[in-house]
Amino acid sequence: MARPRTFDEERALAAAMHTFWEKGYEATSTQDLCEATGLGRSSIYNTFKSKHDLFARALAHYIETTTAAQLAVLEDVRLSGAERIRVLLGRVVEGEAERRAQGRHAGCLTVNTTVELAGRDARAAQMLERDTARRLAALRGAIEAGRRDGSIVSSRDAGALARFVNAAIGGMRVSSQGGADRAALEAIAEVTMDALTR
Repeated sequence: MARPRTFDEERALAAAMHTFWEKGYEATSTQDLCEATGLGRSSIYNTFKSKHDLFARALAHYIETTTAAQLAVLEDVRLSGAERIRVLLGRVVEGEAERRAQGRHAGCLTVNTTVELAGRDARAAQMLERDTARRLAALRGAIEAGRRDGSIVSSRDAGALARFVNAAIGGMRVSSQGGADRAALEAIAEVTMDALTR
């Protein structure tokens, strides 16, 4: 008979996610994970099999949480297409400013993972590609809605504009990690909106 688990697996997963987010995959040691989760090595390996498996599950948790929040904004039919994107950019600015105020400069786990692992970790790359496709589709939908309601006037291809906005968001997160303050991030957001609405 298997021994029942005496810990909250979801809480341990969230703690591991924050550790990978702050340190990166390679720099996170098993000891770091033990300290973050409060679990011993055997509990970590019995539950999550390996550091890589734990990372994949933590990344999946992060993606589902953050992408769900983004899609909720981008698919909000109460807002014009442009306003959906403006709200999303504002949330990025707020999130980065909040992390800086807390003394954390982690940026975005998906952006960090793209830079660190996507070129050499097929599992992570596949997860990131699926997530990017979902976000691009939602951005494109908001842009097309904006064209219909008149709030977005750029004549450029909607798919290209979606990729541009997605790249701007990634750039804002990387800029924040590099020390950009709120005013700098707000300026990036403003220029991004200008590209859509002027």
